Amino acid sequence: MISYQVQSEKGFSEKIGELVCMLEHARAVTIQEVADLTQEELDECETDGNSIGMLLSHMAAIEFVHQVISFEERDLTSDEEEEWGAALELGSRARAKFHSLTVDDYLDLLETTRDMTLEYLKEKDDDWLFEERSWPNGVKYNPYYLWFHVMEDEISHRGQIRAMIRSKKQKIETLKK
Repeated sequence: MISYQVQSEKGFSEKIGELVCMLEHARAVTIQEVADLTQEELDECETDGNSIGMLLSHMAAIEFVHQVISFEERDLTSDEEEEWGAALELGSRARAKFHSLTVDDYLDLLETTRDMTLEYLKEKDDDWLFEERSWPNGVKYNPYYLWFHVMEDEISHRGQIRAMIRSKKQKIETLKK
């Protein structure tokens, strides 16, 4: 059951627990949205567009990249770029890689990535969220912003997914008339 209250999750410091609550809520809604989709529905996309499956893989990739940046304070290795690059970039590379997978395949990827995030977050305290860091161009950021962005990205792409599902349903209804 999805909770509609932000509260600090047990096993985490107070602010991190609140962040985890929000991340988990966003994920629960995403899962609810896609749980019953068929492989065909996951693969369907407009020419040069992104499929629902591609967007789900992108959500996992964004989370993985933010794990590397925020917890390990580094960029992706060439092996990690090879593994996650298509999902990060989307487009033709992702279209070639992310098809013919089931909803369980995508949900497993999301779950595995999230489990690692939660393990990392258990080791951190609230002060870590606010650590000031700088990008190579001098722009300042903190880990809290990075994890806000992970949530923001998922919610944004979930909106795309909802629109794609709604469009498909409307086309089916129009054909029935």
